Amino acid sequence: MNSAQPETSEELYPLVVIVGPTASGKTALALHLAERFDGEIVSCDAVAVYRGLDVGSAKPTRDEQARVPHHAIDILDADESSTAGDYARAARTALAEIKGRGRLPIVTGGTGLYLRALLEGLAPAPGRDEELRERLRERVARRGTDYLHRLLRRLDPAAAAAIHPNDVPKMVRSIEVTLAARQPQSEQWRAGRDRLQGFCLLEMGLNPAREALYARINERAARMFDAGLIEETRAAQERFGNASRALGSLGYAQAAALLRGEVTRAEAIAAAQQGHRNYAKRQMTWFRRDKQAEWLAGFGDDAEVQARAAELVSRHLG
Repeated sequence: MNSAQPETSEELYPLVVIVGPTASGKTALALHLAERFDGEIVSCDAVAVYRGLDVGSAKPTRDEQARVPHHAIDILDADESSTAGDYARAARTALAEIKGRGRLPIVTGGTGLYLRALLEGLAPAPGRDEELRERLRERVARRGTDYLHRLLRRLDPAAAAAIHPNDVPKMVRSIEVTLAARQPQSEQWRAGRDRLQGFCLLEMGLNPAREALYARINERAARMFDAGLIEETRAAQERFGNASRALGSLGYAQAAALLRGEVTRAEAIAAAQQGHRNYAKRQMTWFRRDKQAEWLAGFGDDAEVQARAAELVSRHLG
């Protein structure tokens, strides 16, 4: 993903983007660079936009947010809808404000579709088909979310790679858009988009060794259950009931199953660990398509990775 050239000869403003799989240390690297280069961080995470969903989204802590200004975090209640287009508009506003303050904008996160919407824009999409939506929801109720994800993979493998199998609303919308336009949604993404203008992009990707990454994923997923994930899920359920689709995301879905008595704590943790490992695979498949990214072999809290990233940013600002 690369920002388009502006229509005028105005000098491009630097923009840094950090991508990578879950648990790869994107937050740590973003904080390091923001403190060194007078930056502000724009989150690119589909769950971190929701207030009160802190543990399961691995949102930056209050202390971390106090170190550096953060944007696109805690901007919605958990029962409010958030689309890639909504995110892109909020994030572009944040970029303009950061630029106006003369500071370095650093976008970081693992939601590939949201990042694409921010940098490349989204094509106009067909309207809603409530009859189709209801049929798809009924099939999910009978056959589970895996059925819907398999259907989406047949219709549009690229869209399926970008959408989590538990995110029923996004899968329903993708299938709806594909069938209405008789064209895969991923192909529609590439047509008629409003690309981000006025910025010169440096994109860096974190690529730690798979075995080490999976070990961190397993540790973090288990730690979430000790850090209040179950209580956070219960509180959101009591407040929003079934109105929050965010509670179907990784971690929350497994905690909800535990609260319903469907699984043991050990089974819920194991399912969350497996889900996050699978998600990491899909994230890397998505991000590796970008030939412009500078890949860093390691975690974002590795001193060598931070030094290499700082060198790239210094050259970018040069």
